[in-house]
Amino acid sequence: MSQFGKYSEYYDLLYEDKDYEGETAYVDSLLKETSPVSSFSLLELGCGTGKHAILLAQKGYQVTGVDVSKKMLTEAEERKKTLSSEAQPTFVFGDVRSVRIQKKFDIVVSLFHVMSYQTTNKDICDAFETASVHCKDGGIFLFDVWYGPAVLTQLPETRIKRLRSKTVEITRLAESNHFPNKNLVEVNYEVWIKDIQLDRVDVLKEKHPMRYFFTPELEFLLASSGFSILKTEEWMTGKKPGTDTWGVVFVAQKNASVKAQ
Repeated sequence: MSQFGKYSEYYDLLYEDKDYEGETAYVDSLLKETSPVSSFSLLELGCGTGKHAILLAQKGYQVTGVDVSKKMLTEAEERKKTLSSEAQPTFVFGDVRSVRIQKKFDIVVSLFHVMSYQTTNKDICDAFETASVHCKDGGIFLFDVWYGPAVLTQLPETRIKRLRSKTVEITRLAESNHFPNKNLVEVNYEVWIKDIQLDRVDVLKEKHPMRYFFTPELEFLLASSGFSILKTEEWMTGKKPGTDTWGVVFVAQKNASVKAQ
């Protein structure tokens, strides 16, 4: 499943202001706080262009990244060429709902709301099962999602983002439709890309359906795949989740008594 399409060509530019280094340091801190082991093999589900994966590898994790976008994986492969061989992640093409690598990891992570792209019950159950299949008993599963209480309290807003590089100018309009009976927000992106040299404008239109979750719901779904929640907090701040908390991170542990099929 990929909602990105041609949008992936401009992904890094659209998120150039994202604090990947700060986020990686935050994830590293959470993992060291909650993981029972001191050396880490790590699987990232939905690695995109590899920025988190590479930064985690530079912190000493043995990283395998999975993504369903071949274009993004190509970017990830190019990015890792500048690294020493010891710090290079392995990148694998696959869908987070169905990929099977035939290897177990100390840690599974899924960042930047990848789990919120799993919009049906089957999608999220399959993605959690993928995490369970690849996570060692006692291992850690860390992921972030859109948080239901905040979405319902604040409601999605229309947003405009403008960026410029040496070759293109980009204007992105994000308008949302809310489907509360499905716990779903459909984000409609309209992106204008101006080629500065050619003075030509291309327009992309894509829909990104995003599911928001509630803690009791995730507690039940995770338990069904053999996980117990260890920690829940606002992404990057460590605050208790509330009605103003759109991004929440969940840290779960794989139960030794439950065997994934």
